[in-house]
Amino acid sequence: MTLPLVDRLKRPLSSLRISVTDRCNMRCRYCMPEDEYVWLPRSSILTYEEIERLVRIFVTLGVTKLRLTGGEPLLRHDLSRLVALLAPVPGIRDVAMTTNGLLLARHAQALRAAGLRRVTVSLDTLRPERMAAFARTDHHADVLAGIRAAQSAGFTSLKLNAVVVRGFNDDEIADLLTFAREHGAQVRFIEYMDVGGATRWSRDAVVPRTEILARIAERFGPAVPATHDPAAPAELFQLADGTVFGVIASTTTPFCGSCDRARLTADGRFYTCLYAPEGLDLRDPVRGDATEGDLRNLITRRWRARQDRGAEERLEVEARSALAAPAELRADPHLEMHTRGG
Repeated sequence: MTLPLVDRLKRPLSSLRISVTDRCNMRCRYCMPEDEYVWLPRSSILTYEEIERLVRIFVTLGVTKLRLTGGEPLLRHDLSRLVALLAPVPGIRDVAMTTNGLLLARHAQALRAAGLRRVTVSLDTLRPERMAAFARTDHHADVLAGIRAAQSAGFTSLKLNAVVVRGFNDDEIADLLTFAREHGAQVRFIEYMDVGGATRWSRDAVVPRTEILARIAERFGPAVPATHDPAAPAELFQLADGTVFGVIASTTTPFCGSCDRARLTADGRFYTCLYAPEGLDLRDPVRGDATEGDLRNLITRRWRARQDRGAEERLEVEARSALAAPAELRADPHLEMHTRGG
């Protein structure tokens, strides 16, 4: 019997986030605030078959859950074909996707038919004018249409992600919870993180978990902790009427000790932490003469050496600001959160 692959802190490798593109059709202030970016060369992007090959190797090392991300994953042509390649891989129990929802209405049915099991849609505000100002798009209605299409396609485990930023949408916390409840979805409130292209990040803009829970209690009464997967990023809470919601407190209460996630960028770099300074190139070996055993050994060595506690270490930074300056981000696109898969 093969022993599970664990890192130096005894954390297993069981979840893989796969960025299929670094491009996005929104410019959210907390993720991609600039007008222009240095995109990864198209020739460097992994093919669907190369992704499948790597996934099959990751499965032999313990990965059971996959999440497709970007950038915006639905900008990648014919994404349902990739889902159809990954869903049947023996050992994969769950294939999920995070999307901004703009293109979801036209693709939801095909994705579900291909084997996608879960969808998470980013919905930071219920007000179209705020979305236009914050994300520079006037297609708020398309996001709502995507949510409806996902439900019609049969995605019963629909989640909504809301990054809470003080002065932008912190007055909508209760409204977003009400919206999610009325639409059969589970909302997850995310603390504003200081990674990648969040060049306007500051401590003052962070609305911590304690305040999020207090805002909810003002409207609905106190929430109590609910049972959740200890390796999952969201802590779950339940209201008196049974409504469940999540809080991802990566900034003020990191969960590094139970993190079982790795990241694969669109051009094949393997990252063991969202805050990791560099990744391991798997694309060149895949396109070279590397055997399955060679690739397995590369991944194994990197994970066994892992001792990342990126979010916890950021807590100790006294003069804390965004992780990388704009000039650094322009020089190295791999420092961007949207390149690493968020």
